[in-house]
Amino acid sequence: QVQLQESGGGLVQAGGSLRLSCTVSESIGSINAMAWLRLAPGKQRELVVATTGEDAIHYADSVKGRFSFSRDYAQNAMFLQMNNLEPEDTGKYYCAADWDEPTRAFRSWGQGIQVTVSS
Repeated sequence: QVQLQESGGGLVQAGGSLRLSCTVSESIGSINAMAWLRLAPGKQRELVVATTGEDAIHYADSVKGRFSFSRDYAQNAMFLQMNNLEPEDTGKYYCAADWDEPTRAFRSWGQGIQVTVSS
């Protein structure tokens, strides 16, 4: 099973930026899908961005134009650049990988990292 580890979270003021990183234990070139998701207090888990390839990157409407997904094949890592952060972006962010179609779920998850945006 792919191992994932997030880093880069923290506390930031509204309007600020953070960059989340997720290191992956296997070659990301062999992984069929990767994503960032978040869980905010009192809310359901939300898919922030998902990708199945270089040209197939899908963002949640709530983050379009502010968040950007990228990956580094040499580092086996994926990133989430978050700009113009809003208090509503507060939550625990998870990277996920390796989509399983029969269960319609990612097989591998990081432990999550907290992002807090103050107003």
